[in-house]
This record gives sequence, structure tokens and C-alpha cells, in this order.
Amino acid sequence: MKAQYVFENMRFERGQDPKSSMGIGKRALIKKWFDDLNVSPNKYTIDDKLNIFFKGSLYLEHSRITSLPDNLSVKGSLYLGDTPITSLPNNLSVGGLLNLSGTQITSLPDNLLVKGSLSLRNTLITFLPDNLSVGGDLDLSNTPITSLPDNLKVIGHLYLIDTKITSLPDNLKIGGEILKDF
Repeated sequence: MKAQYVFENMRFERGQDPKSSMGIGKRALIKKWFDDLNVSPNKYTIDDKLNIFFKGSLYLEHSRITSLPDNLSVKGSLYLGDTPITSLPNNLSVGGLLNLSGTQITSLPDNLLVKGSLSLRNTLITFLPDNLSVGGDLDLSNTPITSLPDNLKVIGHLYLIDTKITSLPDNLKIGGEILKDF
């Protein structure tokens, strides 16, 4: 039997790791995620540790988005209202508003950072992580949440209209007004 050899010509881009050049691996999956959303590559960067930095606001409302990549940092606002998303990724950081209104979200990750307002209006949220800090308003209107976590800090207003919350924690810190119907 005569030996047969197969030769393949593989091209790699200079300065990139082979997985990225071949379009495989986590970096390639992140790029594909943005490509599927028709987001220009000049709107984001991915560092060597696969941290993702989005340079402006990311508008995904009314889309079919079901997940976000881990280690996503959005400099502006992140609009996810009325999407089928059910959970947020680890290490999500949002510099402006995080709008989750009308989603199927039931909880938030412990390491969520929101420098602007957080809207959870009309969601299925049942609890918030301890030590949550919101740099603007926190809107929990029309949610099934029954209590607020320890050490909650809200720089703006706290909206509790049409919730099942009947008491507030002693260590709650609010910069604005508490709007409630109880």
C-alpha cells in the first residue's frame, strides 16, 4: 500500500494568535456575536484576557438577544428592554443606564456595576444582590420582588410602585426620593 499525504495551506494573520486567525476560539466567538448584531469592529476592543470594552451605548431593545458575553464593559448605556434575555453575564459593567424592562430577568449577578440608572420595571426580578450600588435611579415598579437587599445604595430615586415590598432595610441609602404605594 502506497502512503498518501494531504497538504493543506493554512494562512495566519501576522500578530494574531492562530485561533483568531482561523476564526475559532473565544475571541472569534465574541467577534461573531458582534458581527451577528451588525456592530462595527471599531465600536469595541477585546484585550488579551478577553475583556470586552464597548465604546458607546449598545441598543439591543426588541431584538432576539438571549445572552451577553462575559466580561463586557459598556461605556454608555445598555438597552435590553423587551428581549428574551433571562440572565446577565459575569463582570458586566455599564457606564450609563441599564434598561432591562420587560425582560425575563429574575436575578442579577453579584458583581454587576451600574454607574447610571437601572430599570427592572415589568420584569420577573425576585431579588437583588447584597451590596448593590446604582449610580442613578432604580426602578423596580411592577415586579414580584418582596424585599430589598442589605446595603443597597441608590444615588437617585427608588421606584417601588406595584411591588410586594412592605418594609425597607435599615441600612438603605437613597440619594433621591422613594416612590412607593405602601
